[in-house]
Amino acid sequence: MLDDQAKMGGHPQGGGGHPSNALQRRSVHIPVTHAVLDGDLVLPTVPGGLVLFAHGSGSSRRSPRNQAVAAQLHAHGLGTLLFDLLTPDEDIIDEVSRQFRFDIELLADRLVQATDWCLDQPTLADRPMGFFGASTGAAAALIAAARRRDVIRAVVSRGGRPDLAADWLPQVKAPTLLIVGGNDEPAIRLNQQAAQRMTCERRIAIVPRATHLFGEPGALEAVGQLASDWFAGQLTSGQLPQVS
Repeated sequence: MLDDQAKMGGHPQGGGGHPSNALQRRSVHIPVTHAVLDGDLVLPTVPGGLVLFAHGSGSSRRSPRNQAVAAQLHAHGLGTLLFDLLTPDEDIIDEVSRQFRFDIELLADRLVQATDWCLDQPTLADRPMGFFGASTGAAAALIAAARRRDVIRAVVSRGGRPDLAADWLPQVKAPTLLIVGGNDEPAIRLNQQAAQRMTCERRIAIVPRATHLFGEPGALEAVGQLASDWFAGQLTSGQLPQVS
């Protein structure tokens, strides 16, 4: 069933933080097919859910927008893995040719392999997992969630391009939150069309007056609060999505 669209103002609301939950940070290197990807893993000392980030085209794990959202997830007791979907050499090629940024199947495959890497780590394997995808990274996250639907419990898309995952949308089982800016009319239309194709629990959340990059005052904080509430609810439910 398609939930009603939700609208949220420009300032985060609610609590749910874990001020006494210290963070452990470390750099990681994730082997994938023909490459090794660099990542930054942040874990609260009290075990909780883990959110893997898929950045948008032309970006990296150091995206200030994703870093800001990750910080809000940390405040809610959630761990994060931000990693580069491309190697440094691929980034150089992509800057000139844009060869990789729209290769959504490649990006999704690397997110799948990063998920499998997490499942092989003793400190991560038992943590409920979700995906946060931005822009084109949201399409990769949706494809990867469909491919690992027995593992991934929640997906959040920020200003995403779910249309680039069109054929996979009906196969996504994880509850999915699609966040779009109120002034980003093309994205609203694309996300509405995508939601109609999905069969899992899904919700469209519109941040008023925000544009595609959510650079307006309070907009990114609203994204972080929406994402934190979604992941905190879905990753602590104790139930995996029903897979047919």
